[in-house]
Amino acid sequence: MEIKLQELDNCMEPFEIYKIFKDDRNTAFLDSARDFQTLGRYSFIGVNPFLVLKEENSICHINGSLCQCDTFEKLDELLKEFHVEYPFEIPFPAGCIGYISYDAGLRLDKVNITSCKGFDIPDIYFVFYDNLILFDNLTGKRYVSACGRLTSFDESIALILARINSVEEYKKTACEYPDIRKEAIKKDSFSSFSQTNDSNASDSFNGFKSNFTRKDYEEAVTRMKKYIRSGDIYIANMTQCFLKITEKNSFDIYEMLRGINPAPFAAYLSFDGFEIISCSPERFMRMDNRMVETRPIKGTRPRGRTPQEDEENKNQLLQSEKDKAELLMIVDLERNDLSKVCKPGTVKVTELFKLEEYSTVFHLVSTVIGELRDGISALQCIKSCFPGGSITGTPKIRAMEIIDELEGIKRSLYTGCIGYFSFNGNADFNIVIRTLIKKGKEVCVGVGGGITWDSVESDEYMETLDKARAFFRI
Repeated sequence: MEIKLQELDNCMEPFEIYKIFKDDRNTAFLDSARDFQTLGRYSFIGVNPFLVLKEENSICHINGSLCQCDTFEKLDELLKEFHVEYPFEIPFPAGCIGYISYDAGLRLDKVNITSCKGFDIPDIYFVFYDNLILFDNLTGKRYVSACGRLTSFDESIALILARINSVEEYKKTACEYPDIRKEAIKKDSFSSFSQTNDSNASDSFNGFKSNFTRKDYEEAVTRMKKYIRSGDIYIANMTQCFLKITEKNSFDIYEMLRGINPAPFAAYLSFDGFEIISCSPERFMRMDNRMVETRPIKGTRPRGRTPQEDEENKNQLLQSEKDKAELLMIVDLERNDLSKVCKPGTVKVTELFKLEEYSTVFHLVSTVIGELRDGISALQCIKSCFPGGSITGTPKIRAMEIIDELEGIKRSLYTGCIGYFSFNGNADFNIVIRTLIKKGKEVCVGVGGGITWDSVESDEYMETLDKARAFFRI
């Protein structure tokens, strides 16, 4: 396969360009809305799909037709078929964008599922695009790529450029790209959220209803602690799911959430019959030139209502031995997962207890890296390490069994992963947290936290509300 790349002479922000294509079928926007110099350097828009691969009810579909095959095996086959090496610095000039649900991970790990069905969307969904619009958020450069699958390279790129250039108001505007990037960073500050944040936000669900009452959630945490005391697990992630009926437009919801809670691994996926709105701060796995990186998050505190309270909450998290112990256990799990697919001696922890600030919460984050063994593909790496340790627990399989028992309903996409597979072998996926799914008028938001022996039930419940706070505003 040949890939053609052409630089775009246009100063529009990625978000504004995606608006032009948002009503097209099966579009995707991988939106790095902050941390441009480190985590969020690139953003990608996928348009003009030439192939859609999905799994519903354990059955693989390709472009709407049933396929008598394993979905992961078919995905692997397609990535090998379209594999191509190219001389571009950008890690993802061509490929597919989509997701793998947490429920698909249960099948991968052969976990016996007893919980009832959750939010009903396909377990796996990947769209292969003829065109990508690529943004280097650090340099301000942007490009259009073409695979030539639907029409000629030149015609394909010309059609994309024509649609972008038809937005006359932006053709007349001077290039504001660096200022727009500064604005995105500004929005992710304490002051911008605290000024608009209602002090009772944690007590008001704004029409959302959970699958748990507070009493039931805290009792589930108590039961999980009993499993810890008996030696079944050391830590596990306990979640609840909030549902709401809304008339609001999906893209309007994303625009609002993006404004108050920008994230380095955000995404907006407009797929057949449903939309996914993700403001995830967590990277599950990145593979770039055979190097792999994972960035688990454990430890959360809410942003304060005043600068003094904000500083107190930050220092409390930095000094919390409980949160550090949680993160350390997950780091050990991630090191073990990566050792299965990486060359001996290459797995290293490069950051251990790094504090990151977001508009509604503080987090502790670690970074683990390694070099993939020869013959291990990005998909094989994802499958081997999926689901992420930060949203399951340790030991992973037993934690997933207990999660299935106590949560009562399937997680669906929540705590799965969203991202891309590039045709050159690169990949980058988030952990699906701080994410809303909308199907028709119904929306679903999952939130949770890690449970250890010294967890306090009421604190764990309130932590889930802190994480959902931005979503309760829709």
